[in-house]
Amino acid sequence: MIDFVGKKRWFFLISEILIVIGIVALVISQIQLGTPLRLGTDFTGGTSMILQFTPQVEQEQLRQELTNLGYPEAMIQGSGDDFLIRLREISPQERQDLTKELETRLGSEITIRDYAMVSGHIATDTAGNAVIAVIIAAVAMMFYIVWAFRRMPKPFRWGSCAVIAVIHNVFIIVGIFSLLGWLAGVEIDALFITGLLAVVGYSINNTVVVFDRIRENVSRHIRPDFAETVNDSLIDTFGRCLNTALTTLFVLLALLLFGGATIHYFVLVLLLGVIIGTYSSVCIAGQLLVVWERREWRALLPFAKRPA
Repeated sequence: MIDFVGKKRWFFLISEILIVIGIVALVISQIQLGTPLRLGTDFTGGTSMILQFTPQVEQEQLRQELTNLGYPEAMIQGSGDDFLIRLREISPQERQDLTKELETRLGSEITIRDYAMVSGHIATDTAGNAVIAVIIAAVAMMFYIVWAFRRMPKPFRWGSCAVIAVIHNVFIIVGIFSLLGWLAGVEIDALFITGLLAVVGYSINNTVVVFDRIRENVSRHIRPDFAETVNDSLIDTFGRCLNTALTTLFVLLALLLFGGATIHYFVLVLLLGVIIGTYSSVCIAGQLLVVWERREWRALLPFAKRPA
């Protein structure tokens, strides 16, 4: 028997530490880079290419030659035999001239495996639409949970706790990518937003499973105390949540290790989302219901003294 509800202060502490780290990373990134997240060409405009060299070249050689050719701002990421290159917006003719010059200077044949160009105007629209998409998803989830649990007392409370858990997941992932952008130059693109929306759907699905078991056990009056009912429900659903997460993680790990450079960080978003989403469904969402029911707001402050 695991006392998930009794350990809620520790779970809240873990989440708060991750959130604080994310806030610090966002602030530092804003100060140093002028943006809380290092944005890719989908949000800033520019050109991205995936180049394959035969024979293979070193990343530092490629970086040096791009600098010599007038592209010192180019971002280069290696993945297996391919290099993902992001630079300012260039025309198809400039792209052709650039690859020919690189072939001559590096003595290697280049195969362009992917190419994309985004104008600044489209990038601005993409950034705005991404924010709107996440907000609409959160609001839609709120109304869905309220409707699904309309027969329970105070259904708005159930919807609020589910959405808070989802926002918690999204914020932690954003904080991690801000940290990666600051430390490792990782950029976010449109696939990052796609991954976040997938994480929102996965997280809310897990949370609904947990909440549905809580509703069932409350209706059956298996325990006189609401906190004990929630804990029993979490134990009942823990195996299901864990098995679902593990089977999904195996697939995502395979994609992360053997997938191409274009989906590398998309898969990383999903990987983090499955781990954090499973954690929040089991360790955060139900506990928030208990805190709200008992008005134990001090539990949200792990170092606050418990009332006598």
